[in-house]
Amino acid sequence: MNLSYWEYKTWLSNIDFTIIGSGIVGLTCALRLKERFQNANILVLERGILPNGASTKNAGFACFGSLSEILSDLESHTEDEVIQLIKKRYQGLQLLKKQLGNQTINYSHTGGYELFTKNDTALYKKCLDKLKKINTLLYPIFDDNVFQTSNNLFNFKSIQPQYIINQFEGQIDTGKMMQALLHKAQTSGIKILNNCEVTELHDTATAVEIETNHFAFSSNKVLIATNGFASQFDIKNVKPARAQVLITKPIRNLDIRGTFHLDQGYYYFRNIDQRILLGGGRNLDFIGEETTVLAQTEIIQQKLEEILHNIILPDIDVTIEHRWSGIMGVGNQKNSIIKPLSSNIFCGVRQGGMGIAIGSLVGKELADLL
Repeated sequence: MNLSYWEYKTWLSNIDFTIIGSGIVGLTCALRLKERFQNANILVLERGILPNGASTKNAGFACFGSLSEILSDLESHTEDEVIQLIKKRYQGLQLLKKQLGNQTINYSHTGGYELFTKNDTALYKKCLDKLKKINTLLYPIFDDNVFQTSNNLFNFKSIQPQYIINQFEGQIDTGKMMQALLHKAQTSGIKILNNCEVTELHDTATAVEIETNHFAFSSNKVLIATNGFASQFDIKNVKPARAQVLITKPIRNLDIRGTFHLDQGYYYFRNIDQRILLGGGRNLDFIGEETTVLAQTEIIQQKLEEILHNIILPDIDVTIEHRWSGIMGVGNQKNSIIKPLSSNIFCGVRQGGMGIAIGSLVGKELADLL
């Protein structure tokens, strides 16, 4: 790239901190660094024209785990680990709302609903049996019972007779959230360069030499916040997980309101602007969805349409207007990876599909490693 003296001097000289990734984690990290080091020269690099992972592509669920997800986590984590995970997710949500304001992100305390299909009888009964126990485990965090049952308020079809409601769950507007974070970062004096992909990092002990697809420069410290793209930097125990989504055209008199989980959280949907947004399905092809390619597949899109037409809106003629996908970062463990990779390179990755809930806290903890 043919940079002028002015371009290099203004944007790429004397950089104290470079953050890779302008999603929730990256921008929160940058803001926290600016708070701690007011005179620091901070640069954020983003590979996409817009934040290109999950932060601008998610469903906008302010959630921390459905009952069946929590029970599944208890099979691979200790009780204390699961409690700490949920506590951090809840704290992260509170931090996000405090940082931007409920009105700014269109936060709506709708409650969250877990549905079970007619074929999910065993899981449904297990969740009902364990509901009281999980409420007891989580009571110290929320000072109240998190989960309760409810009849089929929205007349979904082919499901078990009751939902399990999470009274602490809500919705946000993902676009407004990210717009607000970007605005706050820029007005704080943080520089953001888009469409700039980092290709190499070299820690020289005194600084980090950064190579991108456009130019090279140096920075005193580098903080990696790329989540699903973390394997590019040889960060172990985190792999990409693509999430496919569709959204309908506006539906007249739509009375569905809330965030909804199905099949242990592998499917999820909500109302937005008189539409239904529906995503998930990577459990149909775990290996195939371990990719950073932003595309859709026929097998998953067909399943999403089947759920839309047979369960959510079986008696309504709806048209799908748009489809997209995002990239999450997952692993065998649900806790995020926040650690130094070398003397001058640090990372905060693996949000496990809970980026909205935990991203703000991970960004803060990443900045506080310094």
